[in-house]
Amino acid sequence: MYYIDPHIHMVSRTTDDYERMARMGCVAMSEPAFWAGFDRGSVDSFRDYFRQLTEFEPKRAAAVGIQHYTWLCINAKEAENVSLSREVIAMIPEFLDKPNVLGIGEIGLNKNTKNEAQIFWEHMELALKTDELILIHTPHLADKYKGTRMIVDMLLDDPRIKPERVLIDHVEEHTVKVARDHGFWCAMTLYPVTKCTPSRAVDIIEMVGDEKIMVNSAGDWGPSNPTAVPDLVQEMRRRGYSEAKIKKIVYDNPLEFFRQSKRFKFREPA
Repeated sequence: MYYIDPHIHMVSRTTDDYERMARMGCVAMSEPAFWAGFDRGSVDSFRDYFRQLTEFEPKRAAAVGIQHYTWLCINAKEAENVSLSREVIAMIPEFLDKPNVLGIGEIGLNKNTKNEAQIFWEHMELALKTDELILIHTPHLADKYKGTRMIVDMLLDDPRIKPERVLIDHVEEHTVKVARDHGFWCAMTLYPVTKCTPSRAVDIIEMVGDEKIMVNSAGDWGPSNPTAVPDLVQEMRRRGYSEAKIKKIVYDNPLEFFRQSKRFKFREPA
């Protein structure tokens, strides 16, 4: 089955991972800007990173037949450096005309601090000004519900925001309805240790249905599996789901959301 991974950090993965994903049926992916494992010290380091996301990674993906898209931001972990964050946000428009850029992301909260909230909102202002899609990171573990609630409340406070153009990521059982009940798209991350297992993700689908929901691997530097989405496909097959229902989660829903971007020029596989 063809699938799309809506959130994976290929800068941290090998070419072998690209090849494995292609063999498993991946035809497209989107790569949000994220933390490098250390706090970067200058706007030029982000400029070089954005070049990697918009120039080098699309070529690596294309070599195995995968279409690569990306998102731009300064990650919430680095938002405590407000002056650097503002320099990066001011620089992002240099890259917004690149053909594989879908929007602003993954922005959000990490420890739910005042500075994180401020920089989150300044990213939002840029996205609204430039009419971009928005991809949102919700915090990990103990901070998740509070952070998700804070994010949704900030979004709902501004009537300019169209929920159908916002994807709230890393939802779990206790946060999925916070996002979905207000019309936002949401995604579940399939991690081997934290976040969701494929079994838990299917449980959540059974709890809330298959509208405005998708799954991703969020493969990165840590314990993660770049072919986690096919694992979910197998779990849904084990439970007796039709191929059409599975395709809706792993292919149709990501396409529906991404097609709102003016630069999403997806080529259907032959």
